[in-house]
Amino acid sequence: MSRSSEAALPPSPVTADDLDRAVQLAVTVLREAPPAAWADKAGSLEWDCWETVEHLSDDLFAYAVQLGPRKPPLDGNVPFVWESRRPGGPSNAVHADRAAGPAGLLQVLEASGALLVAMVRTTPPEVRAHHVFGVSDAEGFAAMGVVETLVHTHDLAAGLGLAWSPPADLCARVLARLFPDAPQGGDPWLTMLWATGRTELPGRPRLTGWRWDSSVRR
Repeated sequence: MSRSSEAALPPSPVTADDLDRAVQLAVTVLREAPPAAWADKAGSLEWDCWETVEHLSDDLFAYAVQLGPRKPPLDGNVPFVWESRRPGGPSNAVHADRAAGPAGLLQVLEASGALLVAMVRTTPPEVRAHHVFGVSDAEGFAAMGVVETLVHTHDLAAGLGLAWSPPADLCARVLARLFPDAPQGGDPWLTMLWATGRTELPGRPRLTGWRWDSSVRR
């Protein structure tokens, strides 16, 4: 196959396996956190690390339930109640029992991820559901779950004092699906951090506002 033919090939889709991989990598890293660090701020966020895992769990849960109805809504979210437990805290439908400690918190994260993995595996490719950044398909919700997991684990790693560098191939597939206008040719993980407002790139300042495009383009 010629180089020009290779360049014309569409990017590989984001799959349920990709999402499962991201969640398992995140849980494995977060299990190494010092127990006392969960009350610290998560990177540049205003939430502490415990709240940030709840928020991530809630994201994954919310994406799963959005695909759940036989006819998913195209104009709004499935109407669960999302509420914050303190002023400035994340508005979640999912909250972990603090009595269960960090191990229980990570079980909540893993379980929420498994719900979305299962929905992505079983939702027909023609099904569409609402997201504020574009009506999407199961692949789009998988990609959104991956980017939430990778980026919020970055935030958590900063707050918990952990090392975190997700696989380049996983980042590249998510960038192609959700951030088609992102710079090409650089480190996919650094590009994802730039695209989500967390760092700068050479010649490109840190973004103060950003969004992905979850609409279906093919």
